[in-house]
Amino acid sequence: MSGTSETIMVTAHCLCKAHTYTTSVPRSKLPLEATACHCNSCRHVTGAMFSTDAPWPEPRANVNTSKLQKYPFSPRISILFCGTCSTPLFFEDAEPPHELGVFTGALTNSNVDLVKFKNHIYVGDTVDGGASMSFLRPNADGSEAKRFENRAGTGEEYLCSWPPVNPLTSSEKKAEETVPIRCHCKGIDFVLHSANYKGKNPEDVPFYIDPAQPDRRLASFCACDSCRLHTGSDVVVLTFAELKDISIPTEENNSSSAFPQTTAELKAAVDRKGIAMGTLAYYCSSPDVQRYFCSRCSATVFYAVDERPDMVDVWVGLLEDKDGGRAESFLAGPFAWVGKEGDVKGGWREGLVERVKEGTDVWRKERGLQVRWKNRPVE
Repeated sequence: MSGTSETIMVTAHCLCKAHTYTTSVPRSKLPLEATACHCNSCRHVTGAMFSTDAPWPEPRANVNTSKLQKYPFSPRISILFCGTCSTPLFFEDAEPPHELGVFTGALTNSNVDLVKFKNHIYVGDTVDGGASMSFLRPNADGSEAKRFENRAGTGEEYLCSWPPVNPLTSSEKKAEETVPIRCHCKGIDFVLHSANYKGKNPEDVPFYIDPAQPDRRLASFCACDSCRLHTGSDVVVLTFAELKDISIPTEENNSSSAFPQTTAELKAAVDRKGIAMGTLAYYCSSPDVQRYFCSRCSATVFYAVDERPDMVDVWVGLLEDKDGGRAESFLAGPFAWVGKEGDVKGGWREGLVERVKEGTDVWRKERGLQVRWKNRPVE
């Protein structure tokens, strides 16, 4: 993308680069205005804390999406995604002319002020505000992205002070013992169990356990290109789990059965297309990395790497916690660090990530929590 010409080339592509879309846009038409949707459906169809999309700046008749997979997200909207790597590329309107909204995470990280986040919608679905507090002022011009309970301009508009600090005490309560991991279409349906390291020696406690709350996992942002493309979200939120702490629900007595105990076993179970794995599929973004997703609705589920054979990263947007989108009855929060910041250097997301960190620090200070760690702890 040129940073000096009057016409800017805008490009979106999937993780495996099987699908690339490019169009030219007058510089005067930038930045593209994006909306962040925090509804339960968007969280569960991406695995991210919210979806973000902007109108694709090209006539619909010029865009060939015939080779993309289509998931009927709602009666009005479909998601168009790559069937190989699961990157969601577009929301498509069901009504002619079937206009497209591009997932902003699929856009290249060029050195241009490319995206302006205008509104957060359906924040009410999160109950606890989700990740919206970290994205209150995400824009290069310093402007605020307004937050709405439902659609923009309808229902209540949330002020910066919402939700209040004092009533959010779920992180001080006893942690829930289990939380479901579910995608939008319910083809992914697993159970994540709490991890209890109370009384353990510090050297025996994994990096992802909160030292102050040894029964809770930490959650963190990741800014790497691969996670961004896999979810279609510019900055994603992950937590971490040993495979022994994941199980498969069964109908009998609301119990659960064993999940694969190593990443090799997990990969083999998916390759066998076992019924217990549901619609789980994977894409190898590197020879030693498996990125798991729902093959039907495209939701991102797990990240696995061979050097960690007993654990996976879990996308927080899939957790169904009664206390809200941040799952604070189960996880320690808010978010503790940002991983892989090097991937955003030199592009428009570099400033976005800095503003997200600033917003997170403000939120943590208000709640008397430790300010964001500068570096991810050693695994």
